[in-house]
Amino acid sequence: MHACLIALDILCIFAGFFIASLIYERGAAGGQWLSAAVAFAPVYILVALNGHAYATQVIEDPGKGVIRSLQAFVTAAALVLLIAFYFKTSESFSRVTIAIGTGVTAVLLVIVRDRFLRSARWILGGSPYSVVLITDGSQAIAPGGFSVIIAANDPIEAAEDSPGMFDQLAVALEDADRVVVACSVERRLNWVRILKGVGIQSEILAPELLELAPLGLGQWGDAPTMVVADGPLSTFDSFVKRSFDIAVAGFALLVLAPVMLLTALAIKLESRGPVLFVQTRIGQGNRMFKVLKFRSMRVEKSDGEGQTSASREDDRITRVGKFIRKTSIDELPQLINVLVGDMSCVGPRPHALGSRAEDKLFWEIDERYWHRHAAKPGLTGLAQVRGFRGATVRESDLTYRLQADLEYLSHWSIWKDIKIMVMTLGVLVHKNAY
Repeated sequence: MHACLIALDILCIFAGFFIASLIYERGAAGGQWLSAAVAFAPVYILVALNGHAYATQVIEDPGKGVIRSLQAFVTAAALVLLIAFYFKTSESFSRVTIAIGTGVTAVLLVIVRDRFLRSARWILGGSPYSVVLITDGSQAIAPGGFSVIIAANDPIEAAEDSPGMFDQLAVALEDADRVVVACSVERRLNWVRILKGVGIQSEILAPELLELAPLGLGQWGDAPTMVVADGPLSTFDSFVKRSFDIAVAGFALLVLAPVMLLTALAIKLESRGPVLFVQTRIGQGNRMFKVLKFRSMRVEKSDGEGQTSASREDDRITRVGKFIRKTSIDELPQLINVLVGDMSCVGPRPHALGSRAEDKLFWEIDERYWHRHAAKPGLTGLAQVRGFRGATVRESDLTYRLQADLEYLSHWSIWKDIKIMVMTLGVLVHKNAY
């Protein structure tokens, strides 16, 4: 299976540069594809092997296999070009052929690898992993997904501390890639001692941790700790997201300044009171901040706590307010919140402290509500582009939004932020915006 994957990758490289020669065949460039492919292929294979692009786990996770392949190819391309530049041979190759070839090869690697890896389970007739379950006692566990299930006293007697017992265990796990032990709490230390020397990934079931949902193990001094939460973004990702926010919000404020000035003038002409509505909402890390909006309600009827959601025929809303709420113009001052760092362009929408559904506060409906505040709140978000906007009349109105918010936090990328912003253009005017 691994040999087939290597062969397919090499074929993609040669096919990619051959296609490049067909697209751009001009003079000497027409016969250079083979030399380029010969130069790229071995470097790519070495980098891919080092980057675990052929590890067994990529068959279990095709997406990871594709990503590792692309990372290896980009690295290989950089190395080949660096070597060619160093030995002054880069001028003998057509830059256009190399550029087209690398682009086409990258596309072929993604398509071919994805199709092959997704078919690998069918080709192999099951999982490529051999996972052994050892049951010691009456621990209940679903039997599905294990290659072999062994009772601890057949052929292994865990209580017997002898070379014979360890030899029996070694024979039983000879072809295993992973072993999982289900035993009582009292037996765990004994199994830890036994498994330390087996030389494969070994795990002990701890079902009591299910409610804690740990992310992994950490350490403070000499004491181990259980990691139960982590920031959704790395330092680099946070820098990328913040830079994107500043660039987009700054540009948007310059472009939309006339719209915002006209809106402020219209609000002032229709009713007395401030142009902006300032409300306390929950932000990143569950810290409270002041969100800015254009005032869309009469001052005497404004709901500072957000306890009553706006309705379609809400008499609190002014005529100008109806228009700016319908078109989402009332949200534009939040670009200032983005610039000062309270908000992001994309993220979970911030809620008022008194927001309710079926007369319950949001955090009373679902205890995971606080988890959504691991990132900065956004001008728009995944929930909004999926149509979850407007009043939260039923508990499910909050639940659907919460699911989308948590999904966004779990799978963040700057490309997803861009996609959500583009999709937002299609829901600026929405039937639930009132």
